[in-house]
Amino acid sequence: MVWLLAAVLTTVITVLPARAQTLPEPAIDSVKLTDIAAPPTPMSSPDDSLFHIKRIFVTGNRKTKEPVILRELPFRVGDNYRLQDLVQNFEKARKQLMNTTLFHEVVVALKSFNGYDVEVLVQVKERWYIFPLPYFKPVDRNLNQWLVEQKASLSRVNYGVKLLYNNVTGFNDKLRLYAITGYTQQFSLGYDRMYIDRAMKWGMNVNVALGKNREINYKTIDDKQAFLKDENDYLRNFFNSSLELTYRRAIKTRHRFGIAYVSERVSDSVAISNPSYFKFGRTQVRYPEIYYGMNYFDVDYIPYPTKGYVADFTVGKRGLNNTMNMWYINAKGMGSWHTGKNSFFSLALAGSLKAPFRRQPYFNKRILGYGDVFMQGYEYYVVDGVAGGYAKATFAKKIVSFKIRIPGTRKLAPQQIPINIYGKTFGNLGYVYDPEPGNNILSNRVLVSGGFGIDVFTIYDWTVKFEWSFNQLGQNGLYLHRKTIF
Repeated sequence: MVWLLAAVLTTVITVLPARAQTLPEPAIDSVKLTDIAAPPTPMSSPDDSLFHIKRIFVTGNRKTKEPVILRELPFRVGDNYRLQDLVQNFEKARKQLMNTTLFHEVVVALKSFNGYDVEVLVQVKERWYIFPLPYFKPVDRNLNQWLVEQKASLSRVNYGVKLLYNNVTGFNDKLRLYAITGYTQQFSLGYDRMYIDRAMKWGMNVNVALGKNREINYKTIDDKQAFLKDENDYLRNFFNSSLELTYRRAIKTRHRFGIAYVSERVSDSVAISNPSYFKFGRTQVRYPEIYYGMNYFDVDYIPYPTKGYVADFTVGKRGLNNTMNMWYINAKGMGSWHTGKNSFFSLALAGSLKAPFRRQPYFNKRILGYGDVFMQGYEYYVVDGVAGGYAKATFAKKIVSFKIRIPGTRKLAPQQIPINIYGKTFGNLGYVYDPEPGNNILSNRVLVSGGFGIDVFTIYDWTVKFEWSFNQLGQNGLYLHRKTIF
């Protein structure tokens, strides 16, 4: 398509006077991002002729600082590219700017050209960055556990207020403030600044949280969480803080160097019910933690990738003595490949290793079923241990894509909300090793599951997944999940 456009424009150029040509600025399509156009090649020029980037124009960035946008581009003023390479870099730039999650839409295209000197236009439409919102969230690991096993009990809900402030200073920094009551009495504050130096390579984030609970998951029995509750007293008090430096030399990889301090205290009843909760029947632990992590993203769109690769790796040391002493490695990775115009295949891997293997406290042995590390079909179970992981394979195809138009006002332009629906089928394979499994039967055995479902993806990275899953225990059912790329 690009070469056809180039040929047509080349024919036009031969009959125009020899002067600088200026192309109209493209308008942003609110659902399908505009395809990237490239300058035509003069008829007399060979295929390997180089185009010189003379200037880059950035428009639409009311809050975001221009250096933040230019930092994400795979080209700079003064670079020289062949036509096909320039086209590819326009698309890479659009993809990378969308992956900052700062913008609804991005267009990267030619603005004008004069011979082999070209000017590039980067046009963005920013998101809404401030979200003071009420907070309402079940504490259980997934919606099914809360709706089915806990009967949608409001006693197992955290509620309060939260402030999400993205792009605070225009440098893609984030402020998070939570004031929560309900199941957990908690206050937390976090600030993540992508860049703290002029070269825009080093960043920093800091987090502080403290709180308490009347109920606690003190043990795993028959591969399910068991809880203790006290209406008159708090069974758990906690405080944790962390400071992290980040380094991002180029675009796709971010390194993290962190140090944390954790203080956890439980009631005597917890230590009596499970002496291994903190080891040796202790009711309190305090320990430092140091770690190194690496994130790699090279996908078409991070919130719902259909092509590319993602990797996350962390290695760290928790504690310094026999009260808390653990080395750990956590790794995740995913690859997605297009199999057709509207279909893709993805493979996700995750693994965890904790050493020493024996006499780890229950507090440290969580692997499958916690957070975004779970197997479809085992939503009602957890699998504890010291080593394990899973592999997930998914084939998905877009079923329908449409947009909902919201009328505008004098101050707000009309909005078009894109809705994308994918049908999918999937399979899981997992294993967890636990040298001290107790009465839990899902560890130390190969686990398999599979199923089919529907993903609904829309604005502000909001994704909901409806999945009908089967497991090797002979169980099946409908499960709901919010966004997760692993």
